[in-house]
Amino acid sequence: MEPTKVTAGHSPISASKQSETTYWIRGIVFTALFAALFIAFGYVSVNLGFTPVPITLQTFAVMLAGGLLGARYGFYSIAIVVLLTAAGLPLLHGNGGLSTIFGATGGYIWMFPISALLIGLVSDRLFARSKSLSRNQVILLFISLVLFSVVLAYIGGVPWLAYKANYSFQEAMVAGCYPYLTGDLVKAVVATLLIRTLRPLLPKLR
Repeated sequence: MEPTKVTAGHSPISASKQSETTYWIRGIVFTALFAALFIAFGYVSVNLGFTPVPITLQTFAVMLAGGLLGARYGFYSIAIVVLLTAAGLPLLHGNGGLSTIFGATGGYIWMFPISALLIGLVSDRLFARSKSLSRNQVILLFISLVLFSVVLAYIGGVPWLAYKANYSFQEAMVAGCYPYLTGDLVKAVVATLLIRTLRPLLPKLR
């Protein structure tokens, strides 16, 4: 009887460790990429004269981070920017520090990581069984973007804006909600189409 040959480096354990390392590195790369995208989109801003809240593409970046990366890495990519901004780095449209995090737009900023997390949970669930979404699933994805990015941002942002700027609730809605609704819905439509198309093409993340 011939002795059994053992090939080094190809055991199931080593293959599993290599796979885990690959997932880990891939997650870091995509987290950094979408963090950079979130920062860059913050510089695409239009200041309105009657309100401290600018029009930016940050909510669009949050939608893409959660929808494309999923809950874990979508949350990481946005949360790390918020934390570094709080530490003093000028990452949110050129501003940083606690004065930014707790400024007039702070309520919106706090919601960004939560939005990415919730959108990611929905996206993970929708793409868990199939890379191709049905019409109803696409509609559900769009609704989740509106609820967890647009609506949630206003739930956190408008009351805080009213508090910081000494606005009435109606004044805060005029300054921090109404002018942005149409643009936010357009962002949600575009993000839905991009997520539906691009997520099946991305490598798997854990």
